[in-house]
Amino acid sequence: MSRLSAALAAALLLSLEASGKTLQGLFRTEAARQENGQFITKFMFQGGAGLLVCRLEDPGPAAQRESRLLLFQDLDPDLDNLSCSQRLGKAQLTVPLSLEEHNQTVPRQFAATVWQVLYADRYTCQESSVTLSHSDLSFTLLLFNADSAGNPLDHFSAEEAGLHGFYFLLLLAYFIACCIYVQPLYQALKKGGPMHTVLRVLTTALALQGFSALCNYVHLARYSRDGAGFPLMGSLAEFWDMVSQVSMLYMLLSLCMGWTLSRGRKPQSRPLQWERSPASTAVAVGGVVTQGALLLWEQYSESESDHHSYHAQQSLAGLLLIALRVGLALLLASVLYQIISTERSTLKRDFYFSFAKGCFLWFLCHPVLVLMSAVFNDHQREKVVTMGVILCQSISMVILYQLFLSRSLYWEVSSLSSVSLPLTMSRANHGGRY
Repeated sequence: MSRLSAALAAALLLSLEASGKTLQGLFRTEAARQENGQFITKFMFQGGAGLLVCRLEDPGPAAQRESRLLLFQDLDPDLDNLSCSQRLGKAQLTVPLSLEEHNQTVPRQFAATVWQVLYADRYTCQESSVTLSHSDLSFTLLLFNADSAGNPLDHFSAEEAGLHGFYFLLLLAYFIACCIYVQPLYQALKKGGPMHTVLRVLTTALALQGFSALCNYVHLARYSRDGAGFPLMGSLAEFWDMVSQVSMLYMLLSLCMGWTLSRGRKPQSRPLQWERSPASTAVAVGGVVTQGALLLWEQYSESESDHHSYHAQQSLAGLLLIALRVGLALLLASVLYQIISTERSTLKRDFYFSFAKGCFLWFLCHPVLVLMSAVFNDHQREKVVTMGVILCQSISMVILYQLFLSRSLYWEVSSLSSVSLPLTMSRANHGGRY
């Protein structure tokens, strides 16, 4: 697990890119000629009071080259089949760059619309490479939506609006829950007991989710002021969330596979003892490695987006992640059905049902929310999935916490036999570390 975490961290840090809606860069004449227009960025305006501001350090060469910004609504792939001049002529807005600062109001739309910004000049549609001697133009580009007062001062794109407030409320809920439950949880961990390892993994996973939310909040708080934020904090948020995901997956797979693979070798009086066998460990590690690889793959496939979110599921890696979680949920259902169907103890069946609720919520919330998001508008889908997955997984952790800490259920079940539940101390002492 530690090696996988280190690999995830290295991959994320190496893939950092400048992002945000206050962009600083270079207009390159040669790049515009080769690409039939240099792609600069894209931004989803919410429908009204949108504003684009472009500042040039040296407007003189820009005026000589007849430099201009071209704005396209939802750039159609069919435009690539047109000639260079025809393609550039399809732009809905043209912003000539001859002054130090240009302000362009975006026309009102009935709904949120993605606009793509390209750079072009008089040499863009020339076939011969005669522009290599031209120097690049330094620019600063700012893109705004309307804020709550109707003024174009909001750096957030339409698909990002509301995330800042969500993470604030999430952190507030974490803080309140921590103030209420930190002492009982600390005492339970200090005492040890049959479920000590499970509680430790759950606490670690929840803490990592809290760190992820904090990093996202810090990044978005800065982003709301300058449109750039802290890209490093955004990548750290993704990293902590991924480590939380793989930690929970390893724990759940280890429990379920340990129960199943050892079931045929144990007497019926002890059907739930977790055997740390090579087969169960291999299945758990294999699932974790597969999910980690898919998460990293998706991060690279979504590298063009300004805020990475593995919840978006707009790539092959995202679809494979959904398929993996559905498959794991079906595997879990098969495991628990076999055990519950032969279990005579009502207390143990209740334990399994509660455990199943928490696990199914963890595995299936993501695929279900992706399907449900189809009824929402394009700019709302990613927010619905992102917020919904975080909330559902937090609820899943709460359900598992209640199950493992409940005196009315857990302690009664565990008292039936010192080895009747997974992760018992007797097995932990003989089976090595988790």
